Amino acid sequence: MKSEKDYTDAFSPRSIISLVTLVVFIGILIWLSFNVHIPEPEVLREMIQGYGWAGWLIFIGITALIAITPIPVTIPALVAGSLYGVIAGSLFSFTGILIGSWIGYWLARFTGQNLTFKLLGRHGPTVKKYLSNAGFLAMCTARLMPGLPYWPVNYGAGALGVSQSAFLSATFIASIPGQVSLVALGAFAVNQSLFNGIILITAWVTVLVSTLTSYRYWRKMRNKGK
Repeated sequence: MKSEKDYTDAFSPRSIISLVTLVVFIGILIWLSFNVHIPEPEVLREMIQGYGWAGWLIFIGITALIAITPIPVTIPALVAGSLYGVIAGSLFSFTGILIGSWIGYWLARFTGQNLTFKLLGRHGPTVKKYLSNAGFLAMCTARLMPGLPYWPVNYGAGALGVSQSAFLSATFIASIPGQVSLVALGAFAVNQSLFNGIILITAWVTVLVSTLTSYRYWRKMRNKGK
C-alpha cells in the first residue's frame, strides 16, 4: 500500500511538470518521425544554398534538430561534405550533433529516469546496461557500439545522471570518426581528389577499429560482471 509520502511525491510540482514535458515531447517525436521526412541530399543541398551566407547556420540548426529525434543523421552529414568539403563540413556537422545531443541530455535530466525510459522503448535495457554508473569510457563505448542510435544514448545518459563532463567529452571524441567518415563520403562523391580519398579511407578505418575496440571492451566488462 502506498504511503502518504508516495502520493505527495507523485503529485509534486516537479512530477507534474515532468509528466507534462514527457507527454509533449513524445508527441513532438511521434509527429516528427511520421510527418517530417529528410529531403533527398540534392534537395537539401539546394535548400541550404538558398540561404546564402547563412546556409551553414541553417545546416547546423537542422542537424541539431534531427539529433534530438529518432531520425538518422546520415543524410545531413553527406550533404555537409558535398557542400562544404571535409574540413568545414565535418566542423558544421559535428557542431550540430553536439548541440542536439546536449539538448537531448538535458531534456532527459529534466524529465527524469522513469518517464524517459518509457520513451526509449526497446533501446531502454541496452542503454541502462551501458550507462548505469557510467564514466567517460562507458560513454565512449555506448557511442561507438553498432546498432545503437544517437538519441537513446543522449536521453539515457541524462536520465541516468551521467555527469555532463563525461557526456560531453565522450560525445565529442567518440562522434568524430563517424561524422568525419560520412562527411568525407559526401565530399568524395562530388570531388574525387587524393586528399578526400585519403581522409575517407582513414576515417572509415578509424570507425571500424574504434567500433571493434569498444565492442571488445564491452565484452570484457560484461564477462567481469558475471
